[in-house]
Amino acid sequence: MASVSDKQLHWEEQIADKRKRQQAAIPKDWLIPQVPEGQTNVIDVPRTCGLLTERELKITEVSNVNVLLQKLATAEWSAVEVTTAFSKRAIVAHQLVNCLTEIFVDKALERAAELDAYLKEHGKVTGPLHGLPISLKDQFKIKGLETTMGYAAWIGKYAEEDAVLVQLLLQAGAVLYVRTNVPQTLMWGETYNNVFGRTVNPYNRRLTAGGSSGGEGALIALRGSVLGVGSDIGGSIRIPAHFCGVYGFRPSSHRMPSYGVVNSLDGQESVATAFGPLSNSLSGVTTYMRSVLEQEPWRHCPDTIPKPWSQDDYQLKAHGGGKKLCFGIMWDEGTIKPHPPILRALETTKKALEAAGHSVIEWKSLRHSEYIAVTRSFWLADGSEDYNSCLTTGEPLIHSMDPNADPNVIPDFRVPRQPLSAYQVWQLNKERRELRKHMLDRWQATASLTGTGRPIDALICPPAPYAAVPHGQKKSSLYTLIWNAVDYPALIIPVTKVDPKIDVKPVRDSFWSTDDEVIHGMYDPEIYKDVPVGIQLVGPTLQEEVILGIGEVVDAALLSSGPD
Repeated sequence: MASVSDKQLHWEEQIADKRKRQQAAIPKDWLIPQVPEGQTNVIDVPRTCGLLTERELKITEVSNVNVLLQKLATAEWSAVEVTTAFSKRAIVAHQLVNCLTEIFVDKALERAAELDAYLKEHGKVTGPLHGLPISLKDQFKIKGLETTMGYAAWIGKYAEEDAVLVQLLLQAGAVLYVRTNVPQTLMWGETYNNVFGRTVNPYNRRLTAGGSSGGEGALIALRGSVLGVGSDIGGSIRIPAHFCGVYGFRPSSHRMPSYGVVNSLDGQESVATAFGPLSNSLSGVTTYMRSVLEQEPWRHCPDTIPKPWSQDDYQLKAHGGGKKLCFGIMWDEGTIKPHPPILRALETTKKALEAAGHSVIEWKSLRHSEYIAVTRSFWLADGSEDYNSCLTTGEPLIHSMDPNADPNVIPDFRVPRQPLSAYQVWQLNKERRELRKHMLDRWQATASLTGTGRPIDALICPPAPYAAVPHGQKKSSLYTLIWNAVDYPALIIPVTKVDPKIDVKPVRDSFWSTDDEVIHGMYDPEIYKDVPVGIQLVGPTLQEEVILGIGEVVDAALLSSGPD
């Protein structure tokens, strides 16, 4: 039997070999000079490092995915040159923020060349995503590649087939070229694991990129990808999108195909993981959703709801065609007050919508703590057996994202609970069902307040009580988690950046809770300077197209209102 020290040596050797292989996958002429350690903001380095040509910069800085697809479809830009440009920029991004796991550029370029040849021979594209490079979170199995998900024990496990989503993206003509970093166990709002290390925020490398889709958020912010796919069980798409200043969308949990995806808490379906896109533009989010749904994913994944893309819903035909909408706005959830830049982003959005002819009414949070508690109880129901089953090589479980934390200190929320019985889980399911009914009734009751004859068309709320925080300081995901509890689709829209001259720290004599006092104490405008701030747009279950359509209305209103 191997000793503990032998096991430790084994997993550490596995990690060293994995990192060596990752480094070998990077073309030597794509390496950049080391950025000075004191340079925290690296968002412009890909533009200024001299590695990308003017044409490659032009390609990678197109935000509107439909423009990029049009240029690919007309052969103005070849799939090979577009894939090369994004691959090169992704490698630059990785050197700046450590955002990648699997790098398979050679395979991607072969695929791109095949697409170019097809277009030349047949005079038409292979599908709606023809030639578009798409990045994937390190959960989506690709045949012949490892999917470690940040676990040393999963190194060396090669996929024998593609995940359903991967199959559909390839059928639609996409080019897959990189996968992105995640936290160990996925169940963190930051991104760090023993295999690949820590992903940092490109706007300030002393701050987190968020999690668990933190690699995607950081990569897209640096324009090493125009469109990526993540997952979200408590905010894992929306938190990185908010922290990194990109668009992120959490659909309802069974709208997108999940078969063939590796996951934490796999089999826990009470609050299920949702899979959705992150992008530099809302067009990227919408194009992704439409392209997948038009392939009828429910014919390939047994858990996907057979609900085709609805253009009528996207055009808001049941919502007055998008004219004179009424929004609810939730300024806070009652126990933790958001920092000044978060409240300013909400106020900016409210004013922009009102200036565009829409109305906004207040939504008070009720029973918020109950939604949070029942969701966490589902996650802890196994007594940590899921995590421990993935640590078979002696690799330790990470207990804190703080780089200065004592690894032997286990915070209260990480202390293993006693596993729940089946009967106890059933009681939780009943509690969640009642809470979902409570939320539905509240939403419907707003019809008497909107003046449209309809309930509120969507709800605007904070994505978090803060912008990106220092490493290890990400607290509860309570502003995102509630919408997982009720399975409502939610969209992150970037609005502004922290401005210390405007977003001054308020003086407070009293606090709503202990956490409220702690989070208030975290705020220093200079630490958060120039970090992105977004808002969260929420709607009822399975109303993905409606929220995307309303998202276009919000985006247009913010654009029309000018700089914040």
